[in-house]
Amino acid sequence: MDLNGARVLVAGGTGVLGGAITTELVHRGARPALAGRDPSSLARAAETYPAAPTAVFEAYDAGSCARAVDRASAALGGLDAVVVAFGSVAFGRVEQVGDEIAEHLAAVNYLAPVAFFRAALGVLQRGSAIAAVTGMVAERPQSGMADYSASKAALSAWLGAVRREVRQAGVRVLEIRPAHLDTGFADRAVMGTAPQMPKGGDPLDVAAAVADALAAGAELLSTDPAGKLVVAPRAR
Repeated sequence: MDLNGARVLVAGGTGVLGGAITTELVHRGARPALAGRDPSSLARAAETYPAAPTAVFEAYDAGSCARAVDRASAALGGLDAVVVAFGSVAFGRVEQVGDEIAEHLAAVNYLAPVAFFRAALGVLQRGSAIAAVTGMVAERPQSGMADYSASKAALSAWLGAVRREVRQAGVRVLEIRPAHLDTGFADRAVMGTAPQMPKGGDPLDVAAAVADALAAGAELLSTDPAGKLVVAPRAR
């Protein structure tokens, strides 16, 4: 994908990682559209990128996710990529986490991203891409984070299956699976307190790697045991 002039919807573009991804894409010549759940945060982001169309969505409303895609596509004259960089986390043992919290995590981390992508696959053409942040918990579930890990693993499984469906159509599916990042995400948990964690990685580094992966048509961005970000052409 040639990022110069690429039309990219960043869902979660008001967050730390989503904002970093947006900035990196703009630096490479992309034309962004922004979708966010908080109208005031979205308005502030729009001041930074006044040419970017915006849309408010609610994770519990799949229709609003689809409408955000439609609005961005109409405003930009089509889309070349949709990147999902939002989520929610909770901490606690399984007997402490109630069904309401579990349903919330499933809605925000799995069902809402899928709603964005279902709509996107109806408008994306050959050479385009969808991309989502899952994280290392999708591959290695963590104690005290069972429901969060499960919601991210569900999204990872969905991406893997869809990747096989759309590969021949020339649409790439990129899974972004970094290690813990220093974004303050864990401090905004809907339940519980984060365990002691090592210093997180720099979201700016991940944003640059995401742009590299989109440009290369890669299928996986992950962190290796040495802590290095690795872009893989094909996911297993």
